[in-house]
Amino acid sequence: MGYSSLEQCIQYLENHGHLIRVHEEVDPTLEMAAIHLRVHEAAGPAILFENVKGSKFRAVSNLFGTLERSKVIFRDTLSKVTSLIALKNDPLKALRSPIKNVLALKAFPKKIRHPLAKLTSQCLLRDLPQIKSWPGDGGAYILLPQVYTEDTDKPGVLSSNLGCYRIQISGNDFAKDKEAGLHYQIHRGIGVHHSKTNKKGEPLKVSVFVGGPPAHTLASVMPLPEGLSELTFAGIMNNRRFRYGYENGSCISADADFVITGEIAHNETKLEGPFGDHLGYYSLKHEFPLMKVDKVYHKTNAIWPFTVVGRPPQEDTQFGALIHDITGPIIPAEIPGLQEINAVDAAGVHPLLLAIGSERYTPYLKERRPQEILTISNHILGFGQMSLAKYLIIASKEDNPKLSVNNVAEFFKHCLERVDWTRDLHFQTKTTIDTLDYSGSGLNSGSKLVIAVAGKEIRELKTELDSAFSLPDGFSNPKFVLPGVIAISSNADCPIENLTNHLENVAMDGFPLILVVDDSDFVSRSLNNFLWVTFTKSNPSHDVYGIDSFIENKHWGCNGSLVIDARSKSHHAPPLVKDPEIEKKVDNLGSKGASLHGII
Repeated sequence: MGYSSLEQCIQYLENHGHLIRVHEEVDPTLEMAAIHLRVHEAAGPAILFENVKGSKFRAVSNLFGTLERSKVIFRDTLSKVTSLIALKNDPLKALRSPIKNVLALKAFPKKIRHPLAKLTSQCLLRDLPQIKSWPGDGGAYILLPQVYTEDTDKPGVLSSNLGCYRIQISGNDFAKDKEAGLHYQIHRGIGVHHSKTNKKGEPLKVSVFVGGPPAHTLASVMPLPEGLSELTFAGIMNNRRFRYGYENGSCISADADFVITGEIAHNETKLEGPFGDHLGYYSLKHEFPLMKVDKVYHKTNAIWPFTVVGRPPQEDTQFGALIHDITGPIIPAEIPGLQEINAVDAAGVHPLLLAIGSERYTPYLKERRPQEILTISNHILGFGQMSLAKYLIIASKEDNPKLSVNNVAEFFKHCLERVDWTRDLHFQTKTTIDTLDYSGSGLNSGSKLVIAVAGKEIRELKTELDSAFSLPDGFSNPKFVLPGVIAISSNADCPIENLTNHLENVAMDGFPLILVVDDSDFVSRSLNNFLWVTFTKSNPSHDVYGIDSFIENKHWGCNGSLVIDARSKSHHAPPLVKDPEIEKKVDNLGSKGASLHGII
């Protein structure tokens, strides 16, 4: 296997029953995204849109919509790539396996003399499929770009960065066809390159590759070990070297379907957004770097790939599953004592991390408490994009060797049986959180909470409330969520202190965690609802309360239940809601004789 083009991959998928064609004309404003969402929800195939309103280009989505399909695409290289990445963490193994290192060298990017040999045509930004995913989006976006930049101090592919950052190509105050908003979040490789050119008072050259072999797209989202470039990874994953060259000083991916060249203006920004994002809410308008567009190249029969993000699980969830399969034990190998970690997709990834670590500091003591896992938690919060985590719950492997972070319900039960709220809460205030998380005090600003649990069980969790249980005015409809967890409905203007004061006189021993939410019926309906609402709608420093709480030498804790205020607040971003009229149009595509009959 080694795809020379996106078209070749699409043809393979179709021949093996993994792709459907939509022949009807579809509107890139909301309709294409709605179709994608519906097909993805049905665990359906990749979708080739043959007739995109307002554009001569075909489009494809849901390529990576299931882990099974990703494994089909990379069927010949997945195991090889996993082995190569594992070598990065074991130098002795690398010495014992020199052939595998030679394979990596053979995948090194290949510079060619005529990179525009296939990209023979040019167009304008307005000619591209103008895909708008959600009703409140500020314009059309490129949703699977491969954004290429180089280090101004060390130019060339060896120190380049290839990242996937959304790009707004219409709307707001962007000059038509000449400007685009490049939204990159904190802790991204492009930021290092941009900082250097800003200090020099220069623009940053940027090329945006769209399409090409799927390995190129995957490379742009991979968290790779230091020393392994995205272009080399793409070559290994595709079993075919990444071909590139230069045109007027801009790097060109010779196999891409589209290449957009330009530069990020020096110290110049414009408002970008809103955009329906992967936490399930809109990210709002903010100042982001401005890309000045020079040329838009494309193949004769180019295909425009895209995805749609929203409340998880979505296609990017499957990206995460594939990345986990490839990277395997990299993170535990980097952090001594860490056994497992799970960035919980249902909670939006960065809002909640679950981890298991070793607790070996004082094995001679009869009564165990969190020690080593606190050291591990600090390491986790200083490691790559995990530094953006908001809640980190870490347990000791010694308490239950069979415990897994991937069994989320069992993990919560294990921790709630053991947690000591007087001791096990560790806050970081006024710190950095994910750009897309609006629960905090400002853009990129919020707090963190580490809950570290080690030791024997100290309580039995309940699944039913006592008949004498009561609530103060403004709080109602208590619902069982998980063993030891209840959700209570309340309006946003009801002070939490009214609840905590009232519950000081109520026996709550079997319910160590209480959630205050807008709709307790919704939160209790599923595990995913609980995870999504609780951890995307709360800022630990502001929204964590406790029954009979105290401060001792700057340590906060509580003698009774922990209470998390996960109600909607005025500074939160609005949730994503589908357009009912567009949904009716999608329904028609599922009728007999239409392209999606039998799929949706």
